[in-house]
Amino acid sequence: AKIHELMNSKTVHIAFFNSLEISFKTAISGALLGGLFAWALVSGKPGGYFYKISVAISSVLAQFGGVMLAFAFLATFGFNGLISSFFAKIAPDSFLAQSAWLYGINGLSVVYTFFQIPLMVIVFLPTIQNLRPQWREASDSLGGGMLEFWLRIGIPVLTPSFAGAALLLFVNSFSAYATAQTLVNVSSLLTPLQIGAALTSEVGGANPSEAKALSLLMVAVVTI
Repeated sequence: AKIHELMNSKTVHIAFFNSLEISFKTAISGALLGGLFAWALVSGKPGGYFYKISVAISSVLAQFGGVMLAFAFLATFGFNGLISSFFAKIAPDSFLAQSAWLYGINGLSVVYTFFQIPLMVIVFLPTIQNLRPQWREASDSLGGGMLEFWLRIGIPVLTPSFAGAALLLFVNSFSAYATAQTLVNVSSLLTPLQIGAALTSEVGGANPSEAKALSLLMVAVVTI
């Protein structure tokens, strides 16, 4: 009965679709940008200083979320932030001089992508490293060009891991809570925030059954 009630709630619909939207956006952008960066690392000198430093930074940034990440963006792009204050003086009409964009779906998408890209690098890097140069040499010796190599060897080998990593990014964004709670703190914006509000209401409005029903809907999406 509670699930049926939530399915007919406009507020739940908006939050749920917002969660899906931000998850799809950040999963696609994070997968593409992170995949390209991982490819650039493999194409460079293996085991070089740039490779080691990039992997170390990616490992740190992949875990850089929650309150710390929200504070970093607030101090940089928020009201009276470093970047917004700088551009407010030299280009007051520019996009970077405004801070309102940070407190909505587009702003959260940018913030989430910040930790999605390094996570993609860490997850996808081993797959690209396993793309052996001998396969390219074998393709060339059989008369195949670059296009044939990618269509018949490269893309088929990388696609399963790329799709799996993209799904991991989707789930990572779909379940993120602390960053949105700190940055926006509007329970009707995302489903995880609605669940948190239903569990931690300070004015007697706690509704554990609603939180469980919303969690079940999220589990259904993740399962699919």
